[in-house]
Amino acid sequence: VQLQASGGGLVQAGDSLRLSCVASGRTINGFHMGWFRQAPGKDREFVSASKWSGISTEYADSVKGRFTISRDNLKNTVYLQMNSLKPEDTAVYFCATARFPYRAEYDYWGQGTQVTVSS
Repeated sequence: VQLQASGGGLVQAGDSLRLSCVASGRTINGFHMGWFRQAPGKDREFVSASKWSGISTEYADSVKGRFTISRDNLKNTVYLQMNSLKPEDTAVYFCATARFPYRAEYDYWGQGTQVTVSS
């Protein structure tokens, strides 16, 4: 399974970005898909997940109400719509997925896309 994240960039506080993560080698249907981020000098942290059903979602408290995760199983792609961006959202964003269906585990990781939010 390969995951290719894209859509990052340099924006100002209050702006929006949409990240995309395209999976190849396997369908995402039936698998958890997650977004994580890692800021300089900090540990990687969970941002959001689209659970295996494609219906249930989960968000970190820090992004609730601002970020929205979605998926298109036909395109084998998961998205992260990020609105009202803040400087503290600056990080490398990674997408990840599980090896086995219906599992809330993240075994495969993409290469990351940089998001920089200026104040």
